[in-house]
Amino acid sequence: MTHLLEVNDLHAYYGPTHVLSGIHFSLNKGGITTILGANGAGKTTTLRALCGMVTTKGQISLDGRRIDGSACEEIVRMGVAHVPEGRGTFAALTTEENLKLGAVTRRDKHGVTQDLEHMYSLFPRLKERRKQQAGTLSGGEQQMLAVARALMLRPNLLLLDEPSFGLAPLIVAELFEILGRINREDGVSMLLVEQNAELALDLASHAYLLETGKVVLSGSAEEIQEHDQVRRTYLGY
Repeated sequence: MTHLLEVNDLHAYYGPTHVLSGIHFSLNKGGITTILGANGAGKTTTLRALCGMVTTKGQISLDGRRIDGSACEEIVRMGVAHVPEGRGTFAALTTEENLKLGAVTRRDKHGVTQDLEHMYSLFPRLKERRKQQAGTLSGGEQQMLAVARALMLRPNLLLLDEPSFGLAPLIVAELFEILGRINREDGVSMLLVEQNAELALDLASHAYLLETGKVVLSGSAEEIQEHDQVRRTYLGY
């Protein structure tokens, strides 16, 4: 299977602080890969490095094209959409205005209109609240809005940072079911950072385990799920 994303010897820094220490990983076109690890392992930094948001050294290739060193805006135009931890919705704007902002780099007005309706079919609650200020939505609705807004870019790669954080179990189950549907039906490749290892491994086909900025384990989601260290530390059995 063809790799959409290839990362080789990636280092990342916040000022003098060295967070990622030469990590390697890849993601197949149309696949879902998850990055697991404890708090402080470098998971969020990995996503930020892919978006050009932190200082990096090493090679990042998207569909065969080097993107390391590119500006964040340029990486977005290449089709990389990022759903950050904490959702990042524009609270004063309506749900629909937030969604349209996700397509701000696009020029195909008809396609944007079609995709807006597609988002409403995927997330019916957003349609019900299309004229409501985003800041008044529930936490689950705001997370759905953040995902839908990123999808309005028509991304090649969707980066998801802790999408289950702070949400009720029923909302999490609904959100992850929708993510699986988006992957299967729309072919959107995803890189998922998620504290809930069981959820992440059920959704993903491949997984990497980060510890203190280094990849210490990789394999299929099934293999990682059966690994003793992962079972004891992240799955609780």
